[in-house]
Amino acid sequence: MLQLGRLSIRERLPLKKLFPFAVFLSVALASLVMAGFAYFASQEAGRIKFAAAADDALARIGSRIDLHLLLLRASHAFFEAHKGQPTGDEFKVFVSGLNIDKTYTGLRGIGLLKIAGPDDDAAIEQEILNDYGIVRRIWPEESGKAKRLPIVMFEPSNEASLAAMGLDMYSDAARRRALDAAIEAPGAHATGRVQFGQTAEGPVYSGFLVFLRVDRPTEPSSPPAGILYAAFRANELFSAALGQTPLLPVNVEVFEGPAMPENLLFRSQVPPNPDLANSHLVTRELIVAGQPWTVQFRPTAGFELPASPIIPISLGIIGLVLAGAIAMLARWQDRAYTAVETLQNATEKSLLEKDLMLQEMKHRIKNSITRVLAMARQTASHSKNIDEFSASFAARLQAMAASQDMLTRSQWQKADLEELLKTELEQVFGKNLEAGVLSGPPVEIDEPTTQALGLTFHELATNALKYGDAGRGKGGLKVKWRLNGDGGRQTVLLTWSEDSEKPLSVPDKSSFGTKLIDMNITRELGGSIERAFGPEGLQVDIEIPLARQKKMLSRR
Repeated sequence: MLQLGRLSIRERLPLKKLFPFAVFLSVALASLVMAGFAYFASQEAGRIKFAAAADDALARIGSRIDLHLLLLRASHAFFEAHKGQPTGDEFKVFVSGLNIDKTYTGLRGIGLLKIAGPDDDAAIEQEILNDYGIVRRIWPEESGKAKRLPIVMFEPSNEASLAAMGLDMYSDAARRRALDAAIEAPGAHATGRVQFGQTAEGPVYSGFLVFLRVDRPTEPSSPPAGILYAAFRANELFSAALGQTPLLPVNVEVFEGPAMPENLLFRSQVPPNPDLANSHLVTRELIVAGQPWTVQFRPTAGFELPASPIIPISLGIIGLVLAGAIAMLARWQDRAYTAVETLQNATEKSLLEKDLMLQEMKHRIKNSITRVLAMARQTASHSKNIDEFSASFAARLQAMAASQDMLTRSQWQKADLEELLKTELEQVFGKNLEAGVLSGPPVEIDEPTTQALGLTFHELATNALKYGDAGRGKGGLKVKWRLNGDGGRQTVLLTWSEDSEKPLSVPDKSSFGTKLIDMNITRELGGSIERAFGPEGLQVDIEIPLARQKKMLSRR
């Protein structure tokens, strides 16, 4: 038995010697496994964070393009108001009032194509001569061709656009598909990648075209009056969209169709981070006027990972040395997992909110298009001539654009009443408003109220400039507001006062501007408006319920 006992002890000695080694191997293996898991979790969190930044960049690109397409539809409304046949001078005045160069970066201009048959060359060449004073034949010349679509109008006109007059766009296969689609069906239709600047000496730019059919309102069954189109320079358009503050740490590549080198339409000047370019690549698809684009995003050097990879590696090394680090590593792993899960949930929520925001933005853009079309028709019906229409419509469109810009800066949540008033008054009276013109407490208003009040203040300021002392450089304009009530029943009471040297009386007939103001206040906002014409001038009292606005903001 003693011998057997001794043999048993001897047999157990190697096990005791191997136990520390086994513990070391176990701790080392557990440490390496946990450290590796933490490392990959941090990398996944980084990918989720960058995907959110990429979606933000995609939303900026989509919003910028939608804004430019809105301008094309406004031009379509202008052509409809002129029954599809404005003169070259009328079109030039309209486009010059849009201030394309300063407001719509990336938009090269707006033009018109005429659908021509084999016997229409002389008439179209005469039309170009009448509008632009140049002799230009339709080119390239192709005898026997049944249909051609030459350029007959383009604004803003310059050396390059004049050189392109008469160009038959239907002769180019890159444009033909989109032109056929525009002729057959209403709505916007985009081309693939095209090259601009080939008709004149100078640089060549990559870009794309968007076509929109112009029908004859009085002859719906007849062929279209023409094809309206907008030309976009890709580099300027995307740079303007991505150049908004705050700058995003993304490198962007836009492809026409599949992501292939020959389909490249735009590439960011900021290079990607070579360490993260492949692991954090995000690919999205964007549909622009029926044309699919592939957009690829890669992190730049400015992108910061949520967690440094050095941390899990260091924890793994500590686990190899100290057995007690097992509990620490387990607790750190639990915390890292919780942090990653929290970040993932927050990111998924953010992505969902961004998707809802994009859907809401599309809905608002459609509403804005409808409002612009209605405003164009109403302004045209109340205008005596094209000059009056162009001035009134451009001013009202600029007022809408100013309200849209304020809402965009606040992500369509709210705007400041005083800032909105100052913006609209400075557009009419200039940048230097006298001290004391505006007075009142801070008031935040929602998106429908901002748009409605933006047009209202523009119409009031325009009337003050035309008929009041403010238009004769004598001042006399005061705008005051205050809050009335408390809790959920607050209202904004705004008083617009204009001094006048001569007594004012109630007009015999309400203008379109007056009707627009009343509709915005009473129907759009559910408020009330009263005007008092007296010996000392005009006073307009406006009351708007604020409780409704707060409810709308809370639902967002």
